Amino acid sequence: MSGATRSRAVDTAEADGDQQRRYLRRVTWVATLGGLLFGFDTGVINGALPFMVDDLRLTPVTEGLVASSLVFGAAFGALAGGRLADAYGRRRMIIVLAVVFLVGTLGTALAPDVTVMVTARLVLGLAVGGASVMVPIFLAELSPAARRGQTVTRNELMIVTGQLIAFSTSAFLGTVFGDSHGIWRWMLVLATLPAIGLWIGMYFVPESPRWLAAHGAFGFALRALQRLRPPAAARIEYEEVKALALEDREKDKAGIRDLREPWLRRIVVVGLGLAVIQQITGVNSIMYYGTQILVVAGFGTQAALTANIANGVISVAATFVGIWLLGRVGRRPMLLVGQIGTTAALLAIGLVSLLVPEGTARGFLVLALTVTFLAFQQGAISPVTWLMLSEIFPMRLRGLGMGVAVFVLWMVNFAVSLSFPILMDAITISNTFFVFVVLGVAAIVFARRYIPETRGRTLEEIERRFKEDAGSSVR
Repeated sequence: MSGATRSRAVDTAEADGDQQRRYLRRVTWVATLGGLLFGFDTGVINGALPFMVDDLRLTPVTEGLVASSLVFGAAFGALAGGRLADAYGRRRMIIVLAVVFLVGTLGTALAPDVTVMVTARLVLGLAVGGASVMVPIFLAELSPAARRGQTVTRNELMIVTGQLIAFSTSAFLGTVFGDSHGIWRWMLVLATLPAIGLWIGMYFVPESPRWLAAHGAFGFALRALQRLRPPAAARIEYEEVKALALEDREKDKAGIRDLREPWLRRIVVVGLGLAVIQQITGVNSIMYYGTQILVVAGFGTQAALTANIANGVISVAATFVGIWLLGRVGRRPMLLVGQIGTTAALLAIGLVSLLVPEGTARGFLVLALTVTFLAFQQGAISPVTWLMLSEIFPMRLRGLGMGVAVFVLWMVNFAVSLSFPILMDAITISNTFFVFVVLGVAAIVFARRYIPETRGRTLEEIERRFKEDAGSSVR
C-alpha cells in the first residue's frame, strides 16, 4: 500500500472513533499542562519584575539576568530533554518534569536574594526547556495525521493561556496588594498548582506508541494505538510504525555522524532555521518586558500592568485562530504571513516611539501595535514553529534533533531577553525595535527559501519525502 493510499485509509478508518477521539482529547489536555507551566513561568516575570527591583536591589544587568536565567536553563533543559525522552520515554520524563517545575517554582517564590533567584530560575528553566521539547513530540506521536496540526498546537494555546493567567493574576495582585511587601512571591508561587496537576495526570495517559515501537515493545505500541484510534485505523498505523521502527533498528544509534546524509543535514538546517526565526522577531522582549515597555511609552506602573493583559488576551485569541487555520491552509504560507506581519508591526513600534511624544497617546499606540504584533506571532509563527519542529525529524533522531533545535531557540531567546533592557538603556526603545526589524527581514528571506510544506502527511511520509527530495537533488 502506498504512503498516500495508507494515509487515506487511516483517515477513513478514523471517521468512526468518537470514544478514541474523546480519550485523545483528555490525554492532550493533561500533557499540555506542561505548556501551561511553560507559559506561566515565562510570562509571570513580566508582572513580578517591577516589584522585585527594590526587594532584590536589581540593576539593569541583574534585571536582565533574573529574566533570562530561566531561558538559559531552558536551552539546556531542551538539549538534555530530547535525549532523555528518547532513552526513557516521553511520558516518564514529563512526570519527572512536573517535579522539577514544582521545586523550581518554590525556589523562586522563596528566594531571599538575586543569587538564589537566578539559581532557582535556572532550575525552573530546565523544566520549561524539557517541556518545550517533550510535550510537542509526545502530542505529535499520539496524533493521527489529519488532526496533528490542531492537536500539537493546543500546546501553544496552553502556553499563551499560561501567559495570560500570569499577566492577569500579576495585574490583580499588583493593583490590589501592590503596597504589600513581597507581593511578587505570591505571583510566582501560583505555578505550583498546574505542576501538581501535571504530575498526577500523567500517570493516567499512555506512552507514545512510536517510542514503544522504536524500543521493540510492539505489543504495547499496538495497545496504545488501540486506545487512541478505532481498531482498523490502529492496525493500519501500527503496521506503518512497526515497519519504520524495524528499519531504524538495523541502523546504529543516532548521533552527529548521521549528518553525513544530505537529507538529514537539510532537516537540521530547516529545524535550526525555524528555531532562530521564531525568536528573532523579538517576541519575548514583549512577553517578558511588556509592562516596562508600556511604562516607557507613557503608562504608570499599575496602568501598564492592567494594559499588559491585552497582550495575553490577544495571544490566546490569535492562537485559537492559528489552530483553526492549520486545519485549512499550509504551514509555509502561514509562517511567511506571520513574519511579514510581525516585522511591519515592529517597524511601526519603533517609529511611534521615535516620533510621538511620551504620554498616554503614545502608550495606547504602542499597546495597539504590540497586540498587532502578537496577533501575527501567536496566530501564525509560533504554532507553525512548534508544530513543524515536532514533525520534521525522523523517529530515531526526533528527541535529539528537536532537542538541538530547541536548544538554539532558547539560546536566541536568552540573548534577546538578556540584551533587551541593556539595549533600551543604551540606544533607546525605538532603535532597539529597529534592530528587530532588520532581523525580521532576514527571517522572511530564510522562510521563503528553505521552509518546506508538511501539511497532510504522516510523520513517516514526511521522513520519506525528505529522503526523496535529497535523492532528486543528488541526481
